[in-house]
Amino acid sequence: MAREHHLLTTPEAARILRLKPRTLEALRVQGTGPRYYKMGPGRMARVVYRRADLDAWVEQFSYSSTSEYDA
Repeated sequence: MAREHHLLTTPEAARILRLKPRTLEALRVQGTGPRYYKMGPGRMARVVYRRADLDAWVEQFSYSSTSEYDA
């Protein structure tokens, strides 16, 4: 499988983001975390992440000055 299509589990994605898996799960419920994919129908379907989506999520929090923060 090509690296850009490598799918990460919640613990793997959390490790990359330096978050706890439960934090990543909470962000998913709130709709504020990185884009994710459900591998099948229903609530119990496996959740996976792509590295590109993790990188894009982190990038939105990039600043060069404290004056750029939203109030």
